[in-house]
Amino acid sequence: MDLKKIMGIFAITLLVGAASFATAGVPDLTESDATTAAGSYVMFNIPNGGGSSFGAAAGGDATITLTLRDGLGAVIANYPFEDMWIESTDGGMVACTGGATADANTDAAGETEWATPLQAGGSSEAGTQVSISGAFLAGATLPINHNSADIDGNGAVNLSDVPLFAGDFYGGMDPFRSDFAFDGVVNLSDVVRLAQALGASCP
Repeated sequence: MDLKKIMGIFAITLLVGAASFATAGVPDLTESDATTAAGSYVMFNIPNGGGSSFGAAAGGDATITLTLRDGLGAVIANYPFEDMWIESTDGGMVACTGGATADANTDAAGETEWATPLQAGGSSEAGTQVSISGAFLAGATLPINHNSADIDGNGAVNLSDVPLFAGDFYGGMDPFRSDFAFDGVVNLSDVVRLAQALGASCP
């Protein structure tokens, strides 16, 4: 075999090796997956994190489990929790800074979860997506909706939320956002939750 052929094979080997190295340890949005139990859920969020945990969501346990893999299908351990967060697909759920990140870095199996309460306001009936460093996982819209005593999503439960709630209480067009007790109607049970959350704000 002449020198040109040997050099050609060597160059191809280097290129293939470099491509494999480039995808190793880098999250792949099609190889990774996020799951929650079958069903439909609603999270009641408060900006200070005093809302419902995922395990106590309306509808059952909505805990999200993420398995992070690279382009070679290998799990990625110790990926920083700050780079994994959730958003509503329509942007209606408004998280405080760092208020919707994963609970911990990925473990040795490449897994992390969302189980603790979010620090968030606003409302959304459009489902939830998992974002890895600003890019959403492919095909992973989860059946988790959100509402909050911080109805206007400004990062605080205050007097600006009261007229919005009053409008929904007296037959407004968007009862979901103010149905904090998730019983299908805006009533006194929701007034109690609003009153308990007044003054709460993003950390």
